[in-house]
Amino acid sequence: MSAFDFHVVLVEPQIPQNTGSVGRLCLATGTTLHLVEPIGFDISEAAVRRAGLDYWEHLKLVKHASVEAFFESLPKDAPKVFLSKKAGQTLYQRKIVPGTYFIFGKETTGLADWILNRYTADCVRLPMFDARVRSLNLSTSVGISVYEGIRQLSLTDRV
Repeated sequence: MSAFDFHVVLVEPQIPQNTGSVGRLCLATGTTLHLVEPIGFDISEAAVRRAGLDYWEHLKLVKHASVEAFFESLPKDAPKVFLSKKAGQTLYQRKIVPGTYFIFGKETTGLADWILNRYTADCVRLPMFDARVRSLNLSTSVGISVYEGIRQLSLTDRV
């Protein structure tokens, strides 16, 4: 466990390269990666080995059978940050604390509306300054979010 004990949650990820990049970032930062099924690709040991993800076996990885199963497993008082372009506040307006769960939706549609409606106060967005850009890449968004948490906790010298 790292000093900040972050968790990254990918709800129904669809693009293996994004998940691979996120896994590498999680290992580099001591962050636990949660994958919520259904997953749009094969993450078996053989598939991971074929993809050259030689670090995958060292990753703190938790798989959940469904989004409902994930929420049932979540500690009741766990700090949560839901990333969505629909959110009003930005990540930079949010105080990040140790143990935070950064929760991301699938690449094509984001988080389901019922999740955003239930957790409105915990939803944040990453600011974008050109309306022609619909969204940022998932792995880019995860990196920005985790490293903002590290920055806020003044732990950048430990990574």
